[in-house]
Amino acid sequence: MELIRGIHNLRRQQRGCVATIGNFDGVHLGHQMILRRVQQEAQARGLTSTVMLFEPQPAEFFYPAQAPARLMSLRDKLCTLAAMGVDQVFCARFDARLSSQLAADFVRDLLVDGLNVQHLVIGDDFRFGSGREGDFDYLQQAGAEYGFGVEDSPTCEYQGERVSSTRVRAALAAGNLTQAEALLGRPYRISGRVHHGDKLGRTIDVPTANLPLRQLHVPLGGVFAVTVNGAGLVNHPAVANMGCRPTVAGRNWRLEVHLLDFAGDLYGRHIEVSLRHFLRPEQKFDGLEALRTAIHGDIAQARQWFAARAETDHVDE
Repeated sequence: MELIRGIHNLRRQQRGCVATIGNFDGVHLGHQMILRRVQQEAQARGLTSTVMLFEPQPAEFFYPAQAPARLMSLRDKLCTLAAMGVDQVFCARFDARLSSQLAADFVRDLLVDGLNVQHLVIGDDFRFGSGREGDFDYLQQAGAEYGFGVEDSPTCEYQGERVSSTRVRAALAAGNLTQAEALLGRPYRISGRVHHGDKLGRTIDVPTANLPLRQLHVPLGGVFAVTVNGAGLVNHPAVANMGCRPTVAGRNWRLEVHLLDFAGDLYGRHIEVSLRHFLRPEQKFDGLEALRTAIHGDIAQARQWFAARAETDHVDE
């Protein structure tokens, strides 16, 4: 998959495509339905499938303090789109110029003169242009003028309600990983490069791989049973704490992962952590010994959950 950052980096062979536009935060089932339609049309026409997205996301530009928590980093989003077979991603910088651009200018500059879109597939809630003046009807009129097709995607529902990034966030915030997994079509995952921490875990016999979350303001926290992939690991069971570590007066939000029955050095390696089961909220304990006791209790619970899961999978086979 090719990543195109900004219209100035577009090459001639990257123009002429079937495209869709949106944040694609989480790449949930609704997004996947749109992407499949884009790929079907692109294959039928012999064109490239293209996703246009924005960085930062528009809500983060307009309301940085109130913007919804991201479900995934840009890197994870791009990896997920690549895994789904998208040919190219056009990443437009969402700044003051783009935010004030009229819908007509957006269509002309980005869709026609830029990407030379031949067919456009959009979600049922897509709006664009200054004042959100652009919608499906507007795009149909523009398509008739410039010669590209436009189709909207039907609403994707799960258990009678629309699948959306907002609904995934709500499920995660409630610790309902089962529903989040159903809406995403996969376990909720976070990836990153393992950094050196304060080595506190070693002092209480629970070494951890630390992933600083930086600008990824994930919509949940607590202690989880997780599986880890990457760095030679395949669905390796582990226990993870996501939060600010109040017992040791931590400030930065991070993901700390203790891999069960593992001895090795992961520093500098890139790993992917899949949250599988919520164990408990993060809490402040009265000292390190109380924290150590709680963590070993978490490990025991996680082992029980993985064991029960293995038995269930064996029966299903």
